[in-house]
Order: sequence, then C-alpha cells, then structure tokens
Amino acid sequence: MSTPSATPSPATATDTRAPAATGALDPRGLAAGTGAYLLWGVLPLYFELLKPSGAVEVVAHRVLWSLIFCAAVLSATRTWRAFRGVLRSRRTMALVAAASVLLAVNWLTFVFAALGGHVVDAALGYFINPLVTVLLAVLVLRERLRRTQWVALGFGVAAVVVITVGLGRLPWVALTLAGSFGVYGLLKNRVGRSVAAAPGLAAETLVLAPMSAGYLIWLGVTGGSTFTATGTWHALALAGTGIATALPLLLFGEAARRLPLSVVGSLQYLAPVLQLLIGVAVLGETMPPARWWGFGLVWVALVLLTIDGVRAQRAQRLRPAVADRT
Repeated sequence: MSTPSATPSPATATDTRAPAATGALDPRGLAAGTGAYLLWGVLPLYFELLKPSGAVEVVAHRVLWSLIFCAAVLSATRTWRAFRGVLRSRRTMALVAAASVLLAVNWLTFVFAALGGHVVDAALGYFINPLVTVLLAVLVLRERLRRTQWVALGFGVAAVVVITVGLGRLPWVALTLAGSFGVYGLLKNRVGRSVAAAPGLAAETLVLAPMSAGYLIWLGVTGGSTFTATGTWHALALAGTGIATALPLLLFGEAARRLPLSVVGSLQYLAPVLQLLIGVAVLGETMPPARWWGFGLVWVALVLLTIDGVRAQRAQRLRPAVADRT
C-alpha cells in the first residue's frame, strides 16, 4: 500500500485547510476520503487472492497495470498535457525517479507482508508513519519540535524497543514501510501540489515499468510466471492490481481537495485499524503481549500528536483575531 501522508508540517502545524473546506464538511470529500482509506485497509485481503504469485511478480504486475489504468484516467480526464509537463521538467522527474524507488520498496514490503503472514506488522508500520514524518522534520527539514512532539517520539521509540525485546527480532516490516513511505511523502511534498495524483502516479510507474516488464518477461521465459498458469480469474486478479492501486489514490486526491487537512489526517488511521483487524481476526496472526504493549505505546504517541496538532492549529487561528483587536 502507499497512502499519501496527510500530516501537516509537524513543527509549524499551520492552518492548512483546503479553500473549499472553510465551512461545513463537503460530503463528497468525506465519502472520497473514507473510501480511499477503507480500500487501503482491505488491500491485504486482495493480495491474499493473488497466491501463489510471489511478491516481486505481484509488484511488477501492479506497476504495469497501474500505468495502464493511469493512462486510461489521463485520457478520460484529458490531462495528458499535465503528464507531459511532468516529463519535461528535469527537477520534477528527478524527484519522481527517487520517489518511484521508494514506492517500489514500499509496495514490495507491503505485498511481502500480505503474502507472508505479516499484516499486523504492516498495520504497525502505518501507525508509526506519522511519527516518522515528525522525525524527518527534525533530521531533514531542521524543524524545531514542541515538547509534546518529542514525548510522542519517545513513546514511538519505546514501542520499537518493547517489540524487539519481546519478540526477539526487529519489526523490520513495520520500520521499512514507515521509513520508505515517510521519505516518499517528503519527496512528494517537494514535487508540490501542482502535480495531480494521476499524472504523478503515471510518471512514477513509467520509471518502474522497464524493470517490471523485463522481470515479467524473464519469468515467462523461464516458466516461473503465474499469470496464465493458474487460470483466468488469477490473471484478472493480477490485472486488477492497477485499479486497486490507482482508485484509492484518486479518491484521496479528491478528498484532499475538498476537506481540511486535519480531517484527512484523522481518516488515515482507518487503514491500519482495518489491517490490524484483518490480520488478527481474519488471517489468524498472533498478538503476543509484547506486540500489544508496542501497539499501545504507539497509540499513546498518536494521541499526543493529535492533541498537539489541534492545539497548534487553534493557536494559529487565534493569532489573526488577537492581532485585529490590537
């Protein structure tokens, strides 16, 4: 999964409401945002249908079919000019190329988790993601954090330590997902909002397409491909990864345009909550005490971040009013 970060700049937390969201919540935006995160939440179940395909084969198909689906969307919305604009800009394409590498790492790790019985670890990764965003604000953007944000980071580190000691292994799936997507979000922020979801994803998958196509051709030549070897429904399911990838991204783009960023940020927790429930209740993954303690510490950290963000935005909105009175 690759869910775009909906977390505002951690240290500044300025009022980032969408222009159309200054009044009542837009019901279409709310429906789009909810739909996007619900689709991302149930994605592990979709990947379960793709067995016995391996993670690399699934990701290769995901890249190519996403590119095809994005091309159809660009044609339907007549936005090929925006896509060509992305390709012409050297700076944008350099960022897109770097982002595509991180996207591939994120997709490969998530699909491996879904196919290998690590859905709970994947859920932990997306719970941790806002904390990684805060950490990147310090390490990369050189932003100064407030005390509550430092405390939240401390809880996040404690969670990783508890899980590592309790389970006897580093939660590498969670850390890889959170880290790759955190840096991916940072690069997307550098690209800017001028690049919409469909042209952006089309450019990223275009960068990954040659390697993906080459791998699938090699699988076919060596007899390792499952695309046609396991029946028509399996082939259709692999082709459907394009829709499963691009549709929630397009819904997210609509939500981000219509809703305040704080609302979109609150909706983002739907996906890991669903993944956790699916991992435990549907797929039967175990939750030993150390894992519960780790999740609990992460949830405390997220509550602290949410409270801090609400306070910061409220203070930001009050400043103009105080200035007007004086």
